[in-house]
Amino acid sequence: MSEASHRAQPPRRDFFEKVTGSAEFISDVVVPGMLQGRILRSTIPHGRIRNVDVSAALALPGVEAVLTGEDIAGLNNHWGLFLNDRPVIAIDRVRYVGEPVAVVVAVDERTAEDALDLIDVDYETLPFVTDAVEAMAEDAPVLHEKSETLKDFYFKGEAKPVPGTNIFQKYEYAHGDVERAFADAGRVFEDTFSFPMIFHYAMEPHCVVASFADGGLTLWSCGQAPTAIQKVLSRVFDLPLAKIRIITPYVGGGFGGKASVKIDPLVAAAAWKVGRPVRICLSISESMLTCRRLSASITVRTGVRADGTILGKAVRVVMNGGAYADTGPAVAIKAANRAIGPYHVPNLKLEAYAVYTNTVPGAAFRSIGGPQAVWASESQMDIIAGALGIDPVELRYRNMLKPGETVRPDLRPIDVDMAEALGQASQAMSRLDAAGPDAGLMKGVAVGASDPGIMAVAAVLVRLKIDGSVLVISNSVEIGQGIREVLRTFAAELLNQPAEAVYVMTPDTALAPFDWGTGASRSSVMMGMAIEDAAIDIRRQLADMAAAAFGVAAETVSLCPGGIVAGDRQWPFAELLHAHYGIDSGEVIGIGRISPHSRDGRLMQAPLFWETAAGMCGVELDEETGEVRVRRYVSVADVGRVLNRASAEGQDEGAAIQGLGHALSEELVYEDGQPVNASMIDYHVPTIDEVPEDFLTVLIESGTGPGPGGARGMGEGAILPVAPAIANALASRHGIRIRDLPLTPERVWRALQEKKAKP
Repeated sequence: MSEASHRAQPPRRDFFEKVTGSAEFISDVVVPGMLQGRILRSTIPHGRIRNVDVSAALALPGVEAVLTGEDIAGLNNHWGLFLNDRPVIAIDRVRYVGEPVAVVVAVDERTAEDALDLIDVDYETLPFVTDAVEAMAEDAPVLHEKSETLKDFYFKGEAKPVPGTNIFQKYEYAHGDVERAFADAGRVFEDTFSFPMIFHYAMEPHCVVASFADGGLTLWSCGQAPTAIQKVLSRVFDLPLAKIRIITPYVGGGFGGKASVKIDPLVAAAAWKVGRPVRICLSISESMLTCRRLSASITVRTGVRADGTILGKAVRVVMNGGAYADTGPAVAIKAANRAIGPYHVPNLKLEAYAVYTNTVPGAAFRSIGGPQAVWASESQMDIIAGALGIDPVELRYRNMLKPGETVRPDLRPIDVDMAEALGQASQAMSRLDAAGPDAGLMKGVAVGASDPGIMAVAAVLVRLKIDGSVLVISNSVEIGQGIREVLRTFAAELLNQPAEAVYVMTPDTALAPFDWGTGASRSSVMMGMAIEDAAIDIRRQLADMAAAAFGVAAETVSLCPGGIVAGDRQWPFAELLHAHYGIDSGEVIGIGRISPHSRDGRLMQAPLFWETAAGMCGVELDEETGEVRVRRYVSVADVGRVLNRASAEGQDEGAAIQGLGHALSEELVYEDGQPVNASMIDYHVPTIDEVPEDFLTVLIESGTGPGPGGARGMGEGAILPVAPAIANALASRHGIRIRDLPLTPERVWRALQEKKAKP
């Protein structure tokens, strides 16, 4: 629910398709002659592959081929985003349980599945390590003997691995004099917090269909970044980008688990080997063995005056990146930055490491590095408040940055009034308490500030047809967040046409111009600006046409629904284009391009905008069982401008519920190198009965974002405050400070018992 005024908006066009089942997802794609693939995965965490015997599998009727590491020797068989460290399929070594070792391609999935049992793999086991801190030790087994970094490949920048170690990213930053600040401080607090591995758990598991034909490759993918997939495949198969086509239908959720590149090179390699289209759709358990959020150990040391004013902060982040780097180098940097919080910190030192381990590769996940960092920093804020006898909200106000002040001198000044957001959260919670019985709920608060890793690179085509219909062509992927409706809204608004006249195409790299990808809260803002430029282009062309055809001054021409107007005269598009082209046909094409140099260079400084959130919770605890229930929750976000209220509220609430998951139950657990709960049965995500009964979303429309009408990105911020707010509530009432997530009943119960046992 939201307290902001509701503006009448047409329903999202994709709603009808989805509820009727007519919407096409990747699992619905059928290509003539398509075969089915299944993956044989490593059963050991680390080892050399001595031999893979596929003879029995090949003898099974219906099996067309089996792909192994030997088959890809002639390809550029490693790929990556920051480091060229990942084989298309295991070649001579496996580095985690679940790594693909062979792919069976057969006439149907059952035959392919049966054939997996007939493949014999001989391993030489090697020492393994699953804990990041242990992987940094001198005697730890080294997973990768060499590091080949890729500069500006996906994100801007280059990883800084430490040769001869498992550290694939080392990041350092400092301003001021931290040690002097600690020496001058009235109190110095140092705490270490841990955050677990979390699975994305999208409703749709990973799925890809690949087909080689006419000297090129077409891939139907559920990936969030079609052009990144295209780029990786171009390098693996040594094909021109123009010969690789990525088509992305509706995607059943991503949250970063389908960002960048995942199983696409593997499926393409299977299709390349067999010479026919191949489809591979994973189960949820297999997706759990494909990627997950990086777990972390975060140590925060903060020096404050007696009144709680922060003098200095030092943060050390150690992130478990899994067997391959993926986007881990960027996640480590963002975790360090997001541990600062929306506070004035005059003396700061950041240190972050991303480390290889024999676990599922870590990857981007909603607000990369943010939940890990904010869990630590906002938990410690309450620790400081309690020790100094200051109200936690007041402590935050005393240190809060004002709009225009800097989190770091080299980053864009903060463009959100965090004090207002925190105040809105407090007021909203008070209203909830007044409207219903408080029932003695424990209250907790937290805030978060993140610097989205936005690439200011985007483009769109907008085609205005002679009949007034409008076609928007972009590579922005619809993952459930409503981006197609956003593009439709912007195009209609900026061209002054009815929304019903605007149609948004399915992303297709053969048709749409380059876009970096869908993620980092960027699509509405970046594509909004691109459509803004395309609309300017179209309006200019139409004005010039009208000046030539009808003798009016071009500067007097504007658009109206279905046509143009100049002075007191109005012409439909059909009449204007007929006069211009000389036939009753035609269109006007507008191109919108965004780069760091756009808007007079204002897009060069990072971040393009700040994404922030304030959260307050009302919590109930069963002291006999340790079960925690969040009964009330308030989430506040400044989104600049609400484009579609239902979608905006849904994104904010969905992010908060994901935060509830990693706060209370979610954790991918490893024992003896094996993931022991990688299944829908053993891995628990929040269900509808665990959602707070009173859940209030407050969306602030400040109009301060860089997008059209002051819009800014959203959808990531609300995940940040949830876990620390809950932990802070427990500490405020029961005096138990838990520093490790999730807050399971057992963990909470044990903390209660330890508290009771103390004299």
